[in-house]
Amino acid sequence: MTSFREFAETCQAIEKISSTIETTNKVSELLRKVDAEELPLATHFIMSEVFPAWSGEQLGIGTSLLYAALSRASGMSIKSIEALIRTTGDIGDAALLVLKEKRKNQATFSSFMEEEPELSITEVYQRFKTASEATGKGSQDVKIKNLQFLFNSSSPREAKYISRLALEELRIGVGEGVVRDAIAKAFSVPADVVEHAFMVTNDLGIVAEAAKKGGLEALETLGIEINRPIKMMLSQISPDIDSDIRDMKEAAVEWKFDGARVQIHKDGNSVTLFSRKLENVTNSLPDLVEIVRKHVKAESAILDGEAVAVDEKGKPRAFQEILKRFRRKYDVEEKAAGIPIQLNLFDIMYLNGKTLIDLPLLERRKALESCVESSVEDSKSISVDEQVITGDLELVEKIYREALKAGHEGIMVKNPGSVYSPGKRGKNWLKKKPLMETLDLAVVGAEWGFGRRANLIGSYTVACYDPETSRFLQIGKVGTGLTDEQLRELTGMLTGLMEGESGGVFAVRPEVVLEVAFEEIQKSPNYASGFALRFPRFIRVRNDKAPEEADSIQRIERVYAQQLKRL
Repeated sequence: MTSFREFAETCQAIEKISSTIETTNKVSELLRKVDAEELPLATHFIMSEVFPAWSGEQLGIGTSLLYAALSRASGMSIKSIEALIRTTGDIGDAALLVLKEKRKNQATFSSFMEEEPELSITEVYQRFKTASEATGKGSQDVKIKNLQFLFNSSSPREAKYISRLALEELRIGVGEGVVRDAIAKAFSVPADVVEHAFMVTNDLGIVAEAAKKGGLEALETLGIEINRPIKMMLSQISPDIDSDIRDMKEAAVEWKFDGARVQIHKDGNSVTLFSRKLENVTNSLPDLVEIVRKHVKAESAILDGEAVAVDEKGKPRAFQEILKRFRRKYDVEEKAAGIPIQLNLFDIMYLNGKTLIDLPLLERRKALESCVESSVEDSKSISVDEQVITGDLELVEKIYREALKAGHEGIMVKNPGSVYSPGKRGKNWLKKKPLMETLDLAVVGAEWGFGRRANLIGSYTVACYDPETSRFLQIGKVGTGLTDEQLRELTGMLTGLMEGESGGVFAVRPEVVLEVAFEEIQKSPNYASGFALRFPRFIRVRNDKAPEEADSIQRIERVYAQQLKRL
């Protein structure tokens, strides 16, 4: 087994590096050292994950539990630890200082031993897993004891990264792109093959293990599996849809529904549903499960679609109504009757044992239509989204107006020859909406309100995402467009994510995504992104999006460049 010390040393070295190439080299060195059986664990650890994102497993460790464990391990009071964190601004640095002080002032039995026992990567993982599985009465104590064991068994440097891992926030800027390239370098396999293996598995841990054990041949055998969700292909707003259609010559045009994305896995009579964030939402949507069982005539399939909440006349309800269904844990049947769902399918990635993502859109479309059966009456509950192939701009405009009249968001314009690219956003899927320009941004900071709103968070610092460094870059503050009810909801959501409060202002762990409208993007030295939003306004909470799905700095740059062209 590989010692956790090796992992901690790699993290420490990366923190001092600014070059992506050097970071990739360091990660590559680590992957080569780690035993094959531990490679999936180390791969996820270096990306600030304990469990694969698709697995649905949650650590369930908050800052209060972490502080309590650190207090027990060090003998320092929780209040003193909190004060130290406010000073350092980081739980990892605080843990390092706390345990350094303990080692300095306390003679332990281990100091008389020739060599202290080393934690392995596997042991750290197993302690985290035991903590994550603790439920019910006494579960908090179980979590604290397992964290305390890790702190007591680790060096101060190891404790720094254990505490950050417990919150799944290493802060070393290693994302999927770096790990993909590190796997390619470590095991001498092409980066594009690693990328494709990742696309079909959605798990770089699996990819790294396969590359180490069997190289190129092993990677090429990896494929999609039922009940292991893959990332969903993404779209982007087109600043000039007519120009984009001319470039395509012909486009596949579909309505864009104002619903919640859902990935459906069918295996015989078993149906599993995953949200856009790849959370398992099957138990919340029993009516959708029955719809799929009844109308999808395939032994096994993975489908992509949009679940839309509808009223008694079949008209779409507000986006927030469908989210109420996705989040429901109790009185599910009652809620299903009150908020019925219509399922609109528009793509298929897997059918009866065959992976389809490398086929052109039009061929996938034929496969989708072949396995979905529904009559005109059934279309109230399930349908394959109507698609028109055309280069006629007037017809595209007509379809767009029809979609808006029916109460939907607008249209999707797709390249008919495009493959399905999990997790990728590009010009193969474009959307046109009538709204002023909006961005999906992660909340990374906030401050308390004033007057009658003094007990509510009144302003939110938002950030775009840099996939190259896995960092969130601030781009502005949002404080308008929110009702008191929305402020209360957001305050509740962010309370457990606060870090380092000072003068009513505090940092927030990036877990909540907001859709923000704005008038213009401007250059600004005041924010890490280099940009600022002019007249930002809150639109809605995007509970269906993970923070890493926030709009990227690259998209900000494109929108800014497009603005300049209009001047």
